[in-house]
Amino acid sequence: MNATTRLDQQLEFLIEADKLKSTLRATQLCDGSRRENSGEHSWHIALYAMTLAEHANRPINVSRVIKMLLIHDLVEIDAGDVPIHSNHDMEKHALIEQAAATRIFGMLPNDQAKAYRELWDEFEAAESDDAIFAKSIDRVQPVISNLETNGGTWPEFNVTAEQLESRVGVKVQRGAPAVWDILQSRIRAFFAVC
Repeated sequence: MNATTRLDQQLEFLIEADKLKSTLRATQLCDGSRRENSGEHSWHIALYAMTLAEHANRPINVSRVIKMLLIHDLVEIDAGDVPIHSNHDMEKHALIEQAAATRIFGMLPNDQAKAYRELWDEFEAAESDDAIFAKSIDRVQPVISNLETNGGTWPEFNVTAEQLESRVGVKVQRGAPAVWDILQSRIRAFFAVC
């Protein structure tokens, strides 16, 4: 009998998750040397959440937020990274991500698959205080990276200050308004000299 054990399933999931390190994002590292991968992004925003939790506009469970951020982009293994400033079919991409979530989280034992999927769905819905803050932090890190690299990939996507406000600022303001206030002043200064 060749039954798959719980541990086998968990290890296969973790091996699959390693593929996130091969998924390149549009965002560059702060030193401008290369584009980051989605694994690096997930780690970095988990650190952002831990560090900036005191700036959440509502009480949050930082441990849950970190868990959300560690799994939120696993779907990019199948769906790839779609930059927020690119022109893409958001509805079609959401369906691809849903299928990816079903496949990837489905690799886990049923109880973990259900828990991870519920956490991912909560992040995507961005209705709970934890998810709202997690979404905010997910948007903060690329802005800082682009500011640190003299606009980084913003010129590639013809990003404007108005786009940043509507596509990023609204989400950050919703969960971490003090963080957005600081970023807004840096964004204005950047675009003032461009």
